[in-house]
Amino acid sequence: MDILNWRRIDAQVTTSGQPSEAELVLLADAGVKTIINLGPHWNKGALPDETSSVTALGMKYIYIPVDFEAPTRADFEAFREALKESRGDAAHVHCIYNARVSAFFYVLAKEQGDSVVAHARMDSIWRPGGVWAAFIGKPSAIGSEHLYEREDYDV
Repeated sequence: MDILNWRRIDAQVTTSGQPSEAELVLLADAGVKTIINLGPHWNKGALPDETSSVTALGMKYIYIPVDFEAPTRADFEAFREALKESRGDAAHVHCIYNARVSAFFYVLAKEQGDSVVAHARMDSIWRPGGVWAAFIGKPSAIGSEHLYEREDYDV
């Protein structure tokens, strides 16, 4: 898929930055049954009415607006529950850039004892600093700025 920062997690789950209306159609055509959005609707680049767009295409829409400046454990637990709820169906998880999403998948993998692949996937998008470094458990990067692949470093 040619969606910003699109990644495949496994046979059932893909992730990306914000899909356009046309890209939502492609996701539906590819068999996606559930869209999980971690990007607040008020973010620059968000669709005007993603809820209606997704449901009109016959997909389920789960909205978990994660404040980029203050991610919480409650946000993460809601994400975990959304994944469980969509289990067995193809799901696509997105935010605006795939930063929130890749960090959440990293934490999930870390808790399951298998973070190597998830870290590489996250690193191919960004290297969190600040509150996100604290959130993912990287204390050495808490005082650092976020770094973005192709802007601040090359993978």
